[in-house]
Amino acid sequence: MIKFFLMVNKQGQTRLSKYYEHADINKRTLLETEVIKSCLSRSNEQCSFIEYKDFKLIYRQYAALFIVVGVNDTENEMAIYEFIHNFVEVLDEYFSRVSELDIMFNLDKVHIILDEMVLNGCIVETNRARILAPLLILDKMSES
Repeated sequence: MIKFFLMVNKQGQTRLSKYYEHADINKRTLLETEVIKSCLSRSNEQCSFIEYKDFKLIYRQYAALFIVVGVNDTENEMAIYEFIHNFVEVLDEYFSRVSELDIMFNLDKVHIILDEMVLNGCIVETNRARILAPLLILDKMSES
């Protein structure tokens, strides 16, 4: 089960955070700081899976953005690693080559995409067309 989902730039600034378990805001800030520090300090040759406290961190770097997913011990690391890639492919399809600015200025749409893919910490959809369908309907409604 996914515990949290973070998008962070190389400077360590959180661009998106989504938690699937309740955590106090102070604990979230501390957790994000430690998680970001541990992921950013690793080299490209090191594994993208990290054992951290009572869960695992799976991360992937895309240009200047790191996507970090915290999962419980029973989750399949490779499945989450591919899920991260699928998420980025969906963003690329919607934004036509997604950038950090796209995420910052369209945070609501990025949350919609993530919500279509993950429900209560479980991956429920991976099909790009089905994920983007509600967003495309919203776009059509806002145009008219």
